[in-house]
Amino acid sequence: MNRFLQSVSLAALALTIPISFAAYPDKPVRVVVPSAAGGAPDTLTRYLVGELAKSLGQAFVVDNKPGAAGQIAMRDLASSPPDGYTIAYANVVTHAINKGLVPNLNYDPEKDTVGVALVAFTQNALVVNPSLSVKTVKELVALAKTQPDKLSMASAGNGTTGHLSGEMFKVATDIKIVHAPYRGSPQAINDLIGGQVQLMFDNLASIGPHIQGNRVRALAVTGSKRSPLYPDLPTMAEAGIQNVVATAWGGFVAPANTPPAVVNKLNAEINKILARDDARARLATMGFEPFIGTPADFARHSRSETALWADVIKRSGAKVD
Repeated sequence: MNRFLQSVSLAALALTIPISFAAYPDKPVRVVVPSAAGGAPDTLTRYLVGELAKSLGQAFVVDNKPGAAGQIAMRDLASSPPDGYTIAYANVVTHAINKGLVPNLNYDPEKDTVGVALVAFTQNALVVNPSLSVKTVKELVALAKTQPDKLSMASAGNGTTGHLSGEMFKVATDIKIVHAPYRGSPQAINDLIGGQVQLMFDNLASIGPHIQGNRVRALAVTGSKRSPLYPDLPTMAEAGIQNVVATAWGGFVAPANTPPAVVNKLNAEINKILARDDARARLATMGFEPFIGTPADFARHSRSETALWADVIKRSGAKVD
């Protein structure tokens, strides 16, 4: 092929690329979720991709891939074509905690995925069974000190923010309580309500309805400031306990090397949804606060959280089997 024809062919190819991106999506998009159907991440994802389907005129199909602290879902995503037709809901566990906690992690959050949009966060709450004779965090600490290793702390599983919030709490207060990991929040909450365990750190998206229903007693939240969803609950710092600050968060990611035009289009559409009053109100009913930002914001947040949780894991000695 002579240089003239080669130049013409390259120019024609260049013209077709943005046109194909502009048409995205022109077929259904698969959305991998690293948790079972019905949980808070799944509910949030289904709402947001349902709104995306309306705005982009194409189906977004949720594919639940629970297990192995999100590794199954993230490995699925990482091995998918980087064309925008497979994305995933990622969270603080898959994109921050796992890197410092899971030996031989089978994916690299930074190398194998690209952040599309960080969408929401939620604080954890320290809750106790109502029959426990404590009304404040300090009273709980005092009780634990008189009964070392007698109180049990449930969590949604090893390596969750609930588990690690509890480890921070133990280090900060020098108390000895027994960690009881479950396979998800529902089972842990059921046993907390039933009295098989006495306390738990869990995110407001999961535990909120049980706080409102007085089935558990909330003592404090783990944010750096009070939650606007539960303004009467003090922060751990306000309750007299320093260095117990944690939030759970999540957003959408795509396989590494997904075209920036596709990533940016999804980011823009998601941000439009999150800016709507009705969407913000809907997230509040789920226990989430919205986050609007760029893919670069997602990357910076993930790196910062990875360092934070690595330090927590090191100081607490937390491990997974």
